[in-house]
Amino acid sequence: MADFGFAKNFGEEKLVTSCGSPGYVAPEVLTEDTYTNAVDMWSVGVIVYILLSGYPPFYDESPPKIFKKITEAKYDFDDPVWEEVSDLAKDLIKKLLVKNPEERLSAGKCLEHPWVAGGAENRNVKGSLIRLQEYNKVRKKEKNMV
Repeated sequence: MADFGFAKNFGEEKLVTSCGSPGYVAPEVLTEDTYTNAVDMWSVGVIVYILLSGYPPFYDESPPKIFKKITEAKYDFDDPVWEEVSDLAKDLIKKLLVKNPEERLSAGKCLEHPWVAGGAENRNVKGSLIRLQEYNKVRKKEKNMV
């Protein structure tokens, strides 16, 4: 479930290569000259959002419109599917999909979050699984059309 084509092992240095799948890329990749590994935590937030809802937080027909939504970091939990998702799960997403990378959860802090660490209430995930299957069908159709 990963694309390691541009993977790099790095420490404190800043990265400059602008790459990534349009819906998963962090705002700073689009707007800054350099960025840190905080971009990966943004992508984790996008993935968690998709896994729980069955659709991406930033979607449009064209990459420029997707990028505008990402740079504004505007997403919501208004869809009825989010009524089935715990507040802790939504809290994790809110702390990962943060525009300012310095305010975004690090990997270590993410692992300490109650939803990840096992403090979440037990809920029925069948609806999320069905929505995820539907999302994957749509993505496969789109991929075959290209």
